[in-house]
Amino acid sequence: MASTNNVTELIITGLFQDPEVQRVCFVMFLPMYLATLVGNGLIMLTVSVSKSLHSPMYFFLSYLSLVEISYSSTVVPKFITDLLTKIKTISLESCLAQIFFFHLFGVTEILLLTVMAYDRYVAICKPLHYTTIMSRPVCHLLVAGSWLGGIIHSMVQILVTVQLPFCGPNVIDHYFCDLHPLFKVACTDTFVEGVIVLANSGLISVISFLILVSSYIVILVTLRNHSAEGRRKALSTCASHITVVILFFGPAIFLYMRPSSTFTEDKLVAVFYTVITPMLNPIIYTLRNAEVKNAMRRLWGKKVNSRVE
Repeated sequence: MASTNNVTELIITGLFQDPEVQRVCFVMFLPMYLATLVGNGLIMLTVSVSKSLHSPMYFFLSYLSLVEISYSSTVVPKFITDLLTKIKTISLESCLAQIFFFHLFGVTEILLLTVMAYDRYVAICKPLHYTTIMSRPVCHLLVAGSWLGGIIHSMVQILVTVQLPFCGPNVIDHYFCDLHPLFKVACTDTFVEGVIVLANSGLISVISFLILVSSYIVILVTLRNHSAEGRRKALSTCASHITVVILFFGPAIFLYMRPSSTFTEDKLVAVFYTVITPMLNPIIYTLRNAEVKNAMRRLWGKKVNSRVE
């Protein structure tokens, strides 16, 4: 930690200042967070116990659900409890830890979504070689690579941030700790750090997004040669993934593909990708996927039957 740090505790302004509005937000966001835990946890449980969901696509989906729970849990529990407190504080060390894990899980999710797009590309464009290319060791390697990418990304972010001096003021204009709001309270010019964050966060999002778009363009071109039933099934599977990609990448690119600065609309955009998107993902994947729905019904049926017996 930089020796010029006089700040040991930070004050978070929160999402809204009105106590009544904060209580309404608490009533809204607590069920959303619980739905995130239950929905993603149910997907992980269903994939792990269902023999019909042992393909690479569902293997990656279970890890995506784990990352969603972790990603949301770095921010939302404190955010929800802060809605009931008048003065919202966090230590500088906890703030840096929140930034580290938030970016770790965020980039891991980006890389996992890219891996899932590659899986769909191989399944649709190279079906005869699918089992060879997407073998279980390869799947484990791709998941490990996603986690490693997230760790390296977060370490760069933190190494940039811990060298900044924080000597006051200590008020962060956000409802959780992130790089842009924290840079605003540093006692030095953060232009260089802002450029590094732009390169580290923004380019990862854009490059991954371009890979995803390219994969699905190739998939759509390939589907022209498939039967109507084959196109329908493939598009149904891909539609869920494309929806999740848009919901996640849109806000990420908006927030990080620009210089270090804080805009008022950032808070509302952040609510979308920290609270709402992790809750929607399991709904999107289950509603549009017959295999997952049927596996959940069988799992639920077994539990009901065991209770009856």
